[in-house]
Amino acid sequence: MTEASQTFEQLGLNNNLLKALKHIGYEMPSPIQEASIPPLMEGRDILGQAQTGTGKTAAFALPILNDINLRQKNPQVMVLAPTRELAIQVAEAFQSYAHYMNGFHVLPIYGGQGYDSQIRALKRGVHVVVGTPGRVMDHMRKGTLKLDNIRHIVLDEADEMLRMGFIDDVEWVLGELPEERQIALFSATMPRQIAKVASTYLNDPVHVKIKVATTTAATINQRYWPVGGLQKLDALTRILEAEPFDAMIIFVRTKTNTVELAEKLEARGYRSAALNGDISQNLRERTVEHLKAGKIDILVATDVAARGLDVERISHVFNYDIPYDTEAYVHRIGRTGRAGRSGEAILFVSRRETRMLRAIEKATGQTIKAMTLPSAADINEKRLSRFKEKIDKTLQEGDLEFFKNLISEYQKENDIDPMDIAAALAKMFQGDQPLLLSEKPVRKERDHDHKDGKKTKSRGKGKDKDMLTYRIEVGRSDNVSPGNIVGAIANEAGIESQYIGQIKIHDDYSTVDLPSGMPKDIFKSLKRVWVCQKQLQISLHEGDSRSSAKHRPRKDKRKSSAKQKK
Repeated sequence: MTEASQTFEQLGLNNNLLKALKHIGYEMPSPIQEASIPPLMEGRDILGQAQTGTGKTAAFALPILNDINLRQKNPQVMVLAPTRELAIQVAEAFQSYAHYMNGFHVLPIYGGQGYDSQIRALKRGVHVVVGTPGRVMDHMRKGTLKLDNIRHIVLDEADEMLRMGFIDDVEWVLGELPEERQIALFSATMPRQIAKVASTYLNDPVHVKIKVATTTAATINQRYWPVGGLQKLDALTRILEAEPFDAMIIFVRTKTNTVELAEKLEARGYRSAALNGDISQNLRERTVEHLKAGKIDILVATDVAARGLDVERISHVFNYDIPYDTEAYVHRIGRTGRAGRSGEAILFVSRRETRMLRAIEKATGQTIKAMTLPSAADINEKRLSRFKEKIDKTLQEGDLEFFKNLISEYQKENDIDPMDIAAALAKMFQGDQPLLLSEKPVRKERDHDHKDGKKTKSRGKGKDKDMLTYRIEVGRSDNVSPGNIVGAIANEAGIESQYIGQIKIHDDYSTVDLPSGMPKDIFKSLKRVWVCQKQLQISLHEGDSRSSAKHRPRKDKRKSSAKQKK
């Protein structure tokens, strides 16, 4: 991982932001943060070319927050994002960085959510608005979002907005902004239309292009576990019990977490130690020597503390907390599989972190396989095996004569079966911890999430046999464009735009081909999605011969019976 030459303090951020960064666990700026923060703090426009997962949210959010006027309640910052998931993620990042800025307010606005709550929040006053282009335009047209005080605008993932058909909307918004404003445009690629937007709207921008280290050793087997029904610590300990390992390094985000997790693992019988930036050099060296010598088996570390660590015993790298950027991931798992040796890398991923998982896969060019969490039966088999091994070891060590006499005497005094005595002693030895694990239900992902790491079947030029035609109640008279429809459906249903089929726009309605088997909750949500100030009210199109009864949403039996009574 490319080491930053400057600290966050040296970049000139205020104390409130520095405290928040320390609280979150950021230790050093990433390359894009180091390159972008100084020019943005100087008021320059930025044209940044960087992949998702390089730390670009902090690259624009930190200098913007450094300049914000908390007394001014009208929006000063607007961030345009292609999807509601990214809008929420960016808004949450702003809130985290502004943790010590009393009175700060950020508002995500996107389709699929009612207008009323958004309007109320805008009336109360917000400093930062993060939104999808269509919903931002709707508020601007309604007069509920005023741009008079906008001083900073960010276009996040501009090439994705182009792909989803939003670029005309973006240009419309840019055309409505005050003349005096700062623009930061970030895009993973730089297609001609994005370059044209940059040359039209950006004023003498600073170009920032970040190349990330993406090489991961072919000898490292990479897997991930979607954190769901089981909590992280439960899942970790279950994996540790079932996964044979020599030594392991577990990465967490904060210094505090290194100590807490190491202590919890010690309490569960694992020889563990923490490694973080607060540990003295002497203690660090002693800890690493203990790992090399086999006196400890698990290091719980932060990214900075683990730099330069090369211990041959490390067979596993565990990403307990997903890294903030793809380069950090590459650096982390490089602690194993070195010099041609094989290694294992395991990553915990929550639903909100799926985007980062995909960014890591894209950056490294490798698919990270979903792993199967060991079952209770697997764990119990290993526990029983270890229990028997302890008995074997104790028998081999000998020196049991005193205990034989003691048990013989107890057996004669109480006339108890020797097997019952042995069982009682085994129970005493086990203590309060049950020997066998009972199975807990593990939450399964919904069918429409990922199947073998892929989305639902894609569309072709014609209609796929697994596609159905749906009608939506917005049409040409509403000035709707295919891009508006694609964006709204992609945001709400989580269906990538390439899996949305043919769209036909009529005067007062439109039709769109979507994958069949849509879950009922998604179908219900899509009915309420707003596009061009109208709800989609999606329904199966009567003209589709395959819209058979089995595909139709189930009718409400109570309503049907009520009609029959009438």
